Amino acid sequence: MRIERALTGLDRLFARLDREWERPVLDVPTMSRHRTVLLAATLIFCLVIVWAVVVTSWLVRLDWRLMFFRPYQQWPQVHAFADYYVVLGQRGPTAVMVAAWLGWRSWRQRVIRPLLVLGVSLLLLNITVGVAKIGMGRLGPHYATVIGSNEMGLGGDIFPSGHTANAVVTWGILAYLASTQRARRRLSALSAATALGVGLTTVYLGTHWLSDVLLGWAAGLLILLALPWFEPLIARIEAWISGRRDELRAVWPPLHGHGTPAPAPAGSPVVLVRRSPAEDEAPAHDTVSPAARSPLHPGSDGMLRGTTSAPRPWQRAEG
Repeated sequence: MRIERALTGLDRLFARLDREWERPVLDVPTMSRHRTVLLAATLIFCLVIVWAVVVTSWLVRLDWRLMFFRPYQQWPQVHAFADYYVVLGQRGPTAVMVAAWLGWRSWRQRVIRPLLVLGVSLLLLNITVGVAKIGMGRLGPHYATVIGSNEMGLGGDIFPSGHTANAVVTWGILAYLASTQRARRRLSALSAATALGVGLTTVYLGTHWLSDVLLGWAAGLLILLALPWFEPLIARIEAWISGRRDELRAVWPPLHGHGTPAPAPAGSPVVLVRRSPAEDEAPAHDTVSPAARSPLHPGSDGMLRGTTSAPRPWQRAEG
């Protein structure tokens, strides 16, 4: 009796990696009514946060209370972990990690869209959050000047929190590009938890006000919700890059492998030619002419050696 072992999740993962290259069926998110409502609600939330900070409302007073509470002094045992965890919100390391994964996925599936979506989202993040930071010029808790003030317009660059917004966008891209609804839900929950932890870690370390983090969450979510508007542009860029790549392959055949013919596209018919029985039974022909064969004679060392009247190509003519 044969008992087969049940496949584990790791077995299924390696089975997927061992499959041949295939172009996936893209599930491109669209700007649905539900997504539009969420985007409008998030935009209103952003405006409310900015207004609450500008008028120095109860939110600013809460910022100061948390600053004087100094969480990093209340729980110093987690300070070392927080210093490492907050790296998950830094733009450089996170962009490299996510780009490496999406680059491998693009190469495996023969598509460019994952990398293009990441590039567009990071560009939108730099433009929107960067302009907001410079425009509002708020100072952080460690550089605050007047107790109870909103510290706006003083040349700072921490409102909204860049770490938080970057964590939302960078890790949220993995959920946005998921190929199944189940994977999208799981990755959405994981990216939301990661971004939530990064934002609270900056408050714990005292590098950001709580209102900075709230606006950073909303700003990152706005970018993810607005990405479907940029899908037509991404599709045109991908088509242009693919066209230039095909033109380069057409004019430079060695790109396919040192002069070897390019592989046939998937789905093209294969023509098989049947040989006749006479061809199968025909003996192999010797390509060496009889004139080129030389008799063998024993040499001085007892070994059989061949002689020929025609000089070898590498022999130098004497005389």
